[in-house]
Amino acid sequence: MRHGDVRRFYSEHGEELQRYLTRQLNCAQTAADLTQEVFVRLMRRKGAGTMENPRAYLYRIASNLLVDHYRGAKQQPGFVFTPLWETVPDGAPDPERALLTRDELSRLVRAIDELPPRQRDVILLHKFDGLSYQAIAERLGISKNTVMVHMMRALAHCRDRLSED
Repeated sequence: MRHGDVRRFYSEHGEELQRYLTRQLNCAQTAADLTQEVFVRLMRRKGAGTMENPRAYLYRIASNLLVDHYRGAKQQPGFVFTPLWETVPDGAPDPERALLTRDELSRLVRAIDELPPRQRDVILLHKFDGLSYQAIAERLGISKNTVMVHMMRALAHCRDRLSED
């Protein structure tokens, strides 16, 4: 294969191919090495015929190199293959954290229930319904400053209750 064709294929598909290999290997350095090897093998290709789908051909070489890489790695002592999907964090909280979160939530609900009615209305309208202070003032028929005072007192009460052990 001509060097000009390999250069063109590299500029068109090299970065994409390396990203693919990085996702498969979970190692950017090994992916870079294998990407380079893909194009070395392409240069050694016999026959100057044109390829119908150069991108597919490059991915076929890359797939074969991945297989070879894992075969070779499995024969090394101490090798443990960990598929990429097993390295992604679960995202779910551990049981202890879930219990603490439920406890905090129940304490917060109790703290809100303890508030005087006007403070409870203000905090619920703002924090849970997403209303602005001005909208709350209009809805409750009080001034915006009064809404702010109620909010400060409600938040202080909730903070105090949540900080109690």
